[in-house]
Amino acid sequence: MKVFGQHKRAAAAIAAAGTLLALTACTPAGPGASAASSVSTSAASPQSSTTAQPSPSAQPGTSATVGALVPGFPQKLLPVMPGAKLVSSSFDKTTVPATVALVGSISAPAADVLAFYTKGLKAQGFKAVPGESVGTLPSKDFLRGDNETVNISVMDTGGLSTFTIGANVAAESVK
Repeated sequence: MKVFGQHKRAAAAIAAAGTLLALTACTPAGPGASAASSVSTSAASPQSSTTAQPSPSAQPGTSATVGALVPGFPQKLLPVMPGAKLVSSSFDKTTVPATVALVGSISAPAADVLAFYTKGLKAQGFKAVPGESVGTLPSKDFLRGDNETVNISVMDTGGLSTFTIGANVAAESVK
């Protein structure tokens, strides 16, 4: 069994934080609005459910959207936590393994978010890798087989937990 080193866990947490920062940077905020309120407003806005136009280098089978699940998103693999608001989702089935990402927010503690996804992933045969955080950021890694991985990171800001889930899974897992 492969075990993630601290460097890979730290890189995953940094990537998750980068995703959150990129999303908040793309969200217009009024004067004095915080990044957390921008994300929350963006997730609740019905206008934010637009699919991004593919870039010239985008491959067919790659999609991302804000405020909704992209078409074909593997909801059995990564269901949306009940009560959570979607911030963004992406799915790239052109890579091996396929990559899936989900960003959401919920007014629940980080521990509840991790417990929900831990239970669901373990039921699908994923094993939790030792470790519950990277620095002070709650973060959990999962492994199934030799090359299927999932990372969940949760940032808690003023009672709002924003979670980022990134998965690299076999094509059979996303059907």
